Amino acid sequence: MRCFSPFLYAALLAGQALAQTGGELHFALSDDPKTLDPLQVTEEPSDAIRYLTSGMLVRIDRKTFELKPELAESWTVSEGGRRISFTLRSGVRFSDGSRLDAEDVAYTLRRILDPKTQVPAGDQLRPEKGAPVVAVLNPREVSLLLPNPVGGLEALFDAIPILSSRSPLQEKAGLGPFVLSEYKRGAFLLLKRNPNYWKKDEGGRQLPYLDAVRIEIQQNREIEMVRFRRGELHLMSALDVDSFDQLGTSHGAIDAGPTFDSEMVWFNQVSTSPIPAYKKKWFQSAAFRLALSEAVQREDIVKLVYHGRATPAAGPFSPSARPWVDTRLKPPAFDPDGASRRLAAAGFRKESGVLKDSAGNPVEFSLITNSGNRNRARMASLLQQDFQRLGIKLNIVMLDMPSLIERISRGFQYEACLLGLTGTHLDPNDQLNMWLSSSSDHVWNPHQSTPETSWEAEIDRLMREQSSTSDTKKRKPFIDRFQAIVHDQAPIIYLVHPDALVAVSSRLGNAAPSVLRPRLFWNVEQIYLSDGNTAVRNKP
Repeated sequence: MRCFSPFLYAALLAGQALAQTGGELHFALSDDPKTLDPLQVTEEPSDAIRYLTSGMLVRIDRKTFELKPELAESWTVSEGGRRISFTLRSGVRFSDGSRLDAEDVAYTLRRILDPKTQVPAGDQLRPEKGAPVVAVLNPREVSLLLPNPVGGLEALFDAIPILSSRSPLQEKAGLGPFVLSEYKRGAFLLLKRNPNYWKKDEGGRQLPYLDAVRIEIQQNREIEMVRFRRGELHLMSALDVDSFDQLGTSHGAIDAGPTFDSEMVWFNQVSTSPIPAYKKKWFQSAAFRLALSEAVQREDIVKLVYHGRATPAAGPFSPSARPWVDTRLKPPAFDPDGASRRLAAAGFRKESGVLKDSAGNPVEFSLITNSGNRNRARMASLLQQDFQRLGIKLNIVMLDMPSLIERISRGFQYEACLLGLTGTHLDPNDQLNMWLSSSSDHVWNPHQSTPETSWEAEIDRLMREQSSTSDTKKRKPFIDRFQAIVHDQAPIIYLVHPDALVAVSSRLGNAAPSVLRPRLFWNVEQIYLSDGNTAVRNKP
């Protein structure tokens, strides 16, 4: 991370930052946003627009992970995590000039909690049973009462944009630092400074510093890199390791540290899937899964695939996921001899270099992953070599993403899958849908009417228990026990947590890269551009 003396920072803040008010920030997204309705966001391009144009009651500081007041100047959680009450800032206006009040918050909450609409922004708040109660106490105070407690309740509002209940512009009337001015699909989006934005800097100057943000739609990452080098783009939020090495830290490449993302392998354990019964038996065996996990050289993946810019994974939480990660759990050590002994104890035997099960079936299966991802292609090749040491033949199948999603979520026509999980929030509830056995996102065996194993039933209980209280100290033992079960049962073989590799132009001031999305413009209202002749530095 770039740093410098506080004296230099004070000089920049007092002089250069003020002098450089204005300008247009340029960066690229790989795809068009699928929606401009901030309540319907489900993918990253749409989330970027939401973050730049919407206002939230609270915000997670992407550097400290602390929850900070935004549109709400204060809040309280009561009744064991069932009720949350907000007091709004006074004088806040939407981009069209209309005032924000408690009716707007109530309108937004009722929209996201309506079970008929299934608005994505309310997925983690919407109860399975019972009706939430939204109450306007006065123009500046509003409360939400839920049927059951929700763990980490207040942090969920970091992803809930507040809409106007009265503006004729509807969701286009925003509370963020910018408003959408122009959009040409497949080409660009232009966001202009919100003249009614409520934030001011320490000197009393209205934010944002920038006049506009221009977002190019650019699917070709090589072209994006060329344009960054030319100075036509100021940010790149997702570099692969080859691009990172090519650019170099002296030209703006920054390693922000381990992300919340995970690269992982799992086996198809769906009882109705169209794969041979004897293979299902392998995949349903914890001994088989643990043996293959022991056979993986995670350090080789870190070195050869990520060039050292990743961390071997011990489980679902990366080292950055404080305070939830259980640091007592370590990534499985590379131990092919131990893996062979474990397999032998489970009835497997090796004949002429080929591993066979107790019925004499040679152990051979296919691994699907998405085409066009160089890192996963390289990981798959390394796994193929690792498993070969055990006498296992691994066949690699590259699929386009729609075909892959179809196989793992509907047809279940696959044997094993290598894919990544994107961590968007710090709270464990961000992964709740993946771990509940009844969920469609329970990747190795979704939609279970009742848990098919005792350890899955225990995980269900632990995840529901931890989500029933807002007290972190009470939640932590449940989360630790959950991590221990995942470590011991290995329903998912966690490989690595990649680092957040980004690029920032030397013309940008106050850029503060984070491992939590959005990584580069989470503090966009504070970012400013130099005149192009002077390189600026980030805040310490």
